[in-house]
Amino acid sequence: MMAKELRINTFQMCAPIHNWAGLWRLPGDRAVDYNKLDYWTDMAQTAERGLLDAIFIADVFGVYDVYGGSPDAALRAGAQIPNMDPVVPVSAMAHVTRNIGFGITANLSFEHPFQMARRFSTLDHMTGGRIGWNIVTGYLESGARGMGRSVQTEHDARYDLAEDFMAAIYKLWESSWEEGAVVRDAEAGIFTDPARVHRITHNGPHFQVDGIHLSEPSPQRTPVLFQAGTSERGRQFAGRHAECVFINGPTQKIAAGAAGKLRDAAEAAGRSGNDLSLFLAANVIIAPTSAQARELHAEYSRHLDAAGQLALVSGWTGMDLSTLSPEDVVPFARTNAIQSTLENITAKAPRPVLAKDLVALTATGARAPFIYGTASEVADQLLEWAEATGVDGFNLARLSVPATLNSIVDQLVPELQARKRFKTAYADGTFRQKLGSPSARLMAPHPARLHG
Repeated sequence: MMAKELRINTFQMCAPIHNWAGLWRLPGDRAVDYNKLDYWTDMAQTAERGLLDAIFIADVFGVYDVYGGSPDAALRAGAQIPNMDPVVPVSAMAHVTRNIGFGITANLSFEHPFQMARRFSTLDHMTGGRIGWNIVTGYLESGARGMGRSVQTEHDARYDLAEDFMAAIYKLWESSWEEGAVVRDAEAGIFTDPARVHRITHNGPHFQVDGIHLSEPSPQRTPVLFQAGTSERGRQFAGRHAECVFINGPTQKIAAGAAGKLRDAAEAAGRSGNDLSLFLAANVIIAPTSAQARELHAEYSRHLDAAGQLALVSGWTGMDLSTLSPEDVVPFARTNAIQSTLENITAKAPRPVLAKDLVALTATGARAPFIYGTASEVADQLLEWAEATGVDGFNLARLSVPATLNSIVDQLVPELQARKRFKTAYADGTFRQKLGSPSARLMAPHPARLHG
């Protein structure tokens, strides 16, 4: 039996840095141009040249102000602030490409389904059916305050809200417009047949809708659904709704456990565990020789901003790490932030994690594998991780722009192709079809099809 091909996304963010504070200062780095359109179109063309599956764009709604009770460290380091709306560059990126998918993070906690449905239908039209939505519920108190709320909704309650949101948005995408409703009959003077367009009503505990979806059906109708929560409640949500799940795991044991539980959650929801494509976050540094890769790792380490990095981790975990000295063990505490991240560096860690471990370019600091070496060495390790954890592929995080992506496309991809572990051409069809579905639309038993 032939080993299956890996799936690879490039993991990006509309901000000066993503997961590693300070690396925008690297010589020749283009991260400072994150707010220029050609930064994004160049990235899209490079990623498509490498036949990558998607450009997965992270987002966060709020500022990292848990560390020391202030946003100052994050602001100084450019730690995911400033950040732009990831939706906006996508049309331009799609215009200069033909095949690559786009996984766009969008927070539903401060949106309405009627509004969000039109936005993603528009994106699906503009990209020719290449849009995915990474469903998130938000975790920063600063974002809630910015939206006029005194406190962030409690963790599990955010997923209750999300369930109601999804029930409403599925109705809009899947049920409002029948196939063939848009006739474009100039001779008869009929653009849309009113008999085939239906008013949607939804009276849920959090959202109410009364109206027709404002967009005609897009190529996929419902975008490819990504999800990134691996807490117990997050897994339940993913098992019911997700097609692709993004997971973190600093050890193979942690990542394998998360993968197994997610597939179990899909089975519990009446789907197949294989309905989920699992992407593990990973950080790679690739160079022509092992020694050069080690030198790059050392250079990146010298540019890391420790306070900015701790500001990020404080936001992810909901714990103010400014109260710890470098040699202090990071304690476990129940917070309202990303529960799986906190568990991975405390309760599930194979040894006590010190505060200083969180500001190192290692698997612990990365919350995920950190791999560097030649293309062959990196390929060996990625394949080992995939085998040991049961994931389908990787979200490869950016460290240096454009060096990280260039090395993936020009060195890692050819190595994997030579081993017959990465595609040599894109499949036809929409993003969903390129990921292996026989249909552009979601299929039963996914809950969206209850409305189709």
